[in-house]
Amino acid sequence: QVRLEESGPGLVMPSQTLALTCTAHGARSTVERNYWSWIRQTPGKGLEWIGYARVAGMTGYNPTFEARTSISWDTSKDQITLQLSHVTPEDTGVYFCALKKDFSTTMSGWLINEYWGPGTQVTVSS
Repeated sequence: QVRLEESGPGLVMPSQTLALTCTAHGARSTVERNYWSWIRQTPGKGLEWIGYARVAGMTGYNPTFEARTSISWDTSKDQITLQLSHVTPEDTGVYFCALKKDFSTTMSGWLINEYWGPGTQVTVSS
């Protein structure tokens, strides 16, 4: 059984970089074989997949976020980090990390995950 836990600042100033961390607790073998994703839920757009990371530095991003997003995985700590730059109030929402077994070829497919963290609220405001 795997438990995911997101952490990071609850409040970010506009134009700054949001940095979040997700820590996995549990079966390392499951964590290493799966795809980590960052997903968010905003009042305006609902659930949005941001991007994924996997072993050997593999990453993939939603084109909507790619220019200002970086996702990385620290295998020694079983942690995945998200950096989202140049944030605006429209980036306000709940950010989730998630874990899935299979690669997806569609945006909606990346929203189907076996494991989810509880989510962390992020507010962008001055």
